[in-house]
Amino acid sequence: MTGSKQSAPAPAPVSFVVHKQSCKLEVAFDDGAVFLLPFELMRVYSPSAEVSGHGPGQEVLQTGKRNVEMAALDPVGNYAVKPTFSDGHVSGIFTWAYLYKLGRDQEAMWEDYLQRLEAAGHTRESGRDLPMTAKAAGGHGCA
Repeated sequence: MTGSKQSAPAPAPVSFVVHKQSCKLEVAFDDGAVFLLPFELMRVYSPSAEVSGHGPGQEVLQTGKRNVEMAALDPVGNYAVKPTFSDGHVSGIFTWAYLYKLGRDQEAMWEDYLQRLEAAGHTRESGRDLPMTAKAAGGHGCA
């Protein structure tokens, strides 16, 4: 069909590695990009209606997710994965495009999350003093 506007397909993952000790999902894409996605970031930005609502402005701030772990990661067709988180959250379906966006924009998304927590009077248990990549004391849980 001439004149049709089709956007280029999103990069597709070529591998997934669940790093339980550091609480990160490593996703390598076919365009060469490799992202380490913290489980906490994935959980608080889950694309489920429970988290993101049914439209703009309906997002629900997720608190107490600092030590969330990933219990399972299941494929959804050939376009997404569905993680099972240790807090029982199972309804988020992460498409390839959304995983790529999380990886590409994670620094800005992380800062937005911290600002929203602070504005609501919450912390990540020790406030903003620990960066997203710090290890938890004693090596237990996620930092």
